[in-house]
Amino acid sequence: MMSAASASAGEKDSRLRLSWEKNYLTIHGKHLPGETVKVMYLEAYCRPGSTDREWGKTTIGHKTELLEADKDGQWLKLKCVLNDGVTVTHEIRTEPGAINFRLVAHNPTDKPSLAHWAQPCVRVDQFTGLTQKTYLPKSFVFLEGKPVRMPTPVWATKARYIPGQVWAPKNVNRNDVNPRPLSPQVPSNGLIGCYSGDDKMILASAWEPYQELFQGVATCVHSDFRIGGLKPGETKKIRGKLYLVDADMKALVSRYQKDFPEHLTAKKK
Repeated sequence: MMSAASASAGEKDSRLRLSWEKNYLTIHGKHLPGETVKVMYLEAYCRPGSTDREWGKTTIGHKTELLEADKDGQWLKLKCVLNDGVTVTHEIRTEPGAINFRLVAHNPTDKPSLAHWAQPCVRVDQFTGLTQKTYLPKSFVFLEGKPVRMPTPVWATKARYIPGQVWAPKNVNRNDVNPRPLSPQVPSNGLIGCYSGDDKMILASAWEPYQELFQGVATCVHSDFRIGGLKPGETKKIRGKLYLVDADMKALVSRYQKDFPEHLTAKKK
């Protein structure tokens, strides 16, 4: 029988911790493959009309600062200030097997903002132990109600920029997504992720609302969250999860459905 001290040590070893520096959120965990997962947070805020446009004309410049951080790495708060004056505050907290994101986007100006969507870029090279050229078979999205490994049977290859793959929900305009190959298939839900190199863990990401799912140019997976623009004085709330769990897909899907009940319907944003 496991002693109370051993159980306590085991629980401590599976705790997640957070740090942020130089635009990278780092998730620390002794039980994680490579012991860290890095997220470019945030890679970019984007305007609509992005699908077939030079990327530099899509992004809205921004600066991020660390406001507060728990000394034990259990939570931190960030603030982004966009070049058009919009502010986005981020409260990021750990929980067992996940990182919880709560965002508030606000336009304090007297002009409409074209901040339409944004990209947290989750780097999975250490988690998978693979490279951009070899990690695809570890990655998945949900199509027709089932998790499907990449490259999916239908795989787009033409776009302004290649490689990569984008999946957009029904409610998102196809002119407003990443300028990478856009799959004609509509994802069944907003969950995207990958298995660890030894197939013992799953990393998966989801946001509400979400603009797109994206397999990227780096060794990364994206669930890119949707803002949808902001009127003068307008405020919007956004939430997300990054799961780091045992490789039990059924349990992950059950947890995801409880966290994001909106994704079970065709609710439009």
